[in-house]
Amino acid sequence: LAANSRSTYDVRNMKAGQRWWLASEVVRDSAEAKVEPKWFVYERNPKDFALFSLGDTLGVRLGSHPVDTVYARAQGTIETSLYQDLESTGHSTTLAVSMASVYAWTIDFSRVQKGDTYDVLYCREMVNGAPASMPIVLASTFTHWGSEKEAYRFQQGAATSYFDVEGGSLQKVFLKAPVEFSRISSRYNPKRFHPVLKKVKGHYGTDYAAPKGTPILAVGDGVVTISGYTANNGKYVKIRHNSTYETQYLHMSKRAVKEGQAVRQGEVIGYVGSTGLATGPHVCFRFWKNGKQVDHLREEFPPSDPIEAAYQHEFAQEVSRLEALKQQVAPNQKSPIVR
Repeated sequence: LAANSRSTYDVRNMKAGQRWWLASEVVRDSAEAKVEPKWFVYERNPKDFALFSLGDTLGVRLGSHPVDTVYARAQGTIETSLYQDLESTGHSTTLAVSMASVYAWTIDFSRVQKGDTYDVLYCREMVNGAPASMPIVLASTFTHWGSEKEAYRFQQGAATSYFDVEGGSLQKVFLKAPVEFSRISSRYNPKRFHPVLKKVKGHYGTDYAAPKGTPILAVGDGVVTISGYTANNGKYVKIRHNSTYETQYLHMSKRAVKEGQAVRQGEVIGYVGSTGLATGPHVCFRFWKNGKQVDHLREEFPPSDPIEAAYQHEFAQEVSRLEALKQQVAPNQKSPIVR
C-alpha cells in the first residue's frame, strides 16, 4: 500500500498526533457476517485528508472536507485582559493573536489597559463545525489610551495588508514591542534604582516580562552585529537596522541568530530567559538612535507605503463594503453568519 501510494502521498509524511480512522463494511457470506476494513483515512490537516483503499486495488487519493467561512463580530471593553474578555464574550482567544498581528506596529499590547475598547469584524474557516484556520481580521477599531486605531484588510496588487480609513499603512519601520502579550516590568529610566546592584543606575531600555522560552522578535529588518554573552547582559543580540537605528535584546535563554546574519522584521532571534544580571525571565529591549540610547516608546516612526493612487477608489469601496457587513453582524452573537 505504501509503495503504490508514494507517487500521490508518501506515508513517511504522516505525523504523530494526527487523527485517522478505518471505514469498514459488513459482508455477509451465507449466514455469517464479517466486518472488513475498506478504507483507511488519514487527516493531513483540518481541511485535507488522504483516503487509502484497502480493497483489491491498493492505493490512495487525496481529498478535502467542505469548508465553511463564518463571519463574527467581537465588541467589548477591556476589563481584565484581551484574552479573557474575548473568551468571556464567546470568542476564541486566538482572535487576540490575530489582532496583535494587525496592530503590531501601532499598539504595544503589553500596555493595553482597562477601559480600552474594541470592535472587530473577522472571519475564519470551519470544517465539520470545528475551526480550521486562525481568525482573519477584516475591519477593526481599537481604542487605546483614548486614541482610535482603525484597520481595514485590503489586497493591493499581490500583497494583502492593513490600512487606516485614509489609506495609510498600519505597517511601520519598527514593531512596537519585541515580544507579544508580555508586560512592561521596567521602563526606560536614567535614574532607576537597580534591583540587583541595590543602587541608582540608569536603565536605558524597556523590560518586557514574559515566560522563559517566549520567542523574541526582531522589531525591524537589519543585520546582526553581535550575538554573544557578557556577565551583565547574559545572552544577547544586537541588530543594526540602518545608519540611524540599532536595537539590542538582553538576558536571552537561547540565541537563534549569528553575527553577520540578515534578519527580517518579526523573525525570531532568540528566546526569553534570565541570563546575566536579571532577577527573573524578561527581555531588556534597548534602542539606539544616531548612536544614543533613547526611549523607543516615545519615538514616532514613519509608516510603510500607503494605498497607491491606482487602488484608492477600490479601497474606498472595500471600506464601505466591510463597514456595511459589520453592521449586518450582531456583536458577540453565539451563531456566526456562514457564507
